[in-house]
Amino acid sequence: MQPGLRFGMDTRRADQIATALEELIFTGRFDDGDRLDEIRLAREFDVSRTPIREALQRLVASELAVQIPRRGVFVRQPGPVELIEMFETMAEIEAVCGRLAALRISETALDDLDAINRHCQDCVAKDDRDGYYRENEKFHRTIYQQSGNGFLAREAQRLQHRLKPYRRIQLRLRGRMAQSMAEHESVVAALRAADAEGTANALREHVAVQGEKFRHLMAHLKTLA
Repeated sequence: MQPGLRFGMDTRRADQIATALEELIFTGRFDDGDRLDEIRLAREFDVSRTPIREALQRLVASELAVQIPRRGVFVRQPGPVELIEMFETMAEIEAVCGRLAALRISETALDDLDAINRHCQDCVAKDDRDGYYRENEKFHRTIYQQSGNGFLAREAQRLQHRLKPYRRIQLRLRGRMAQSMAEHESVVAALRAADAEGTANALREHVAVQGEKFRHLMAHLKTLA
């Protein structure tokens, strides 16, 4: 097998393993502070240690785990207060991206957002949560890029990656995909109207998990565990 092809397969497998490990953490298989043993996980997933190492680094990057030199990788879950603070920060960063993008976005990017929303709608119809989340990431990153502020876009993508496990698991909540889809359409309508404050408010509401939405998220995490 060609080296490049093998690398691609290992990368996809590492992504799959990282997602599976996120699930095991949320369902209580691994508790906060548990060590994630490479050898044991390689045996369990029937793979070499290379994709396991890559998967663990993905967890470390999203801060669901922490790497301690000479000791290994350990589960690290944020508490409810830290989680709501991160979502509050993410909501405000996205609002700023949206405010700037409303004044700077290109027609091509608006058309791209419409295409992404069509793909999202297909995923809603198929109840394809993973597919919806992939399209959702493209949707938000397009807005970050169209803010015209590279530093802001990088910070938004960094925090988006940090919250990825929680933003993805929200989509399991009953009716959340359809609600998210409607919110996407409101965001694009505000962008097309060059409504800076309307776009900021729409994105803030879309991302924030305060109040009832946060209680539903925490209850769902407890149910998984």
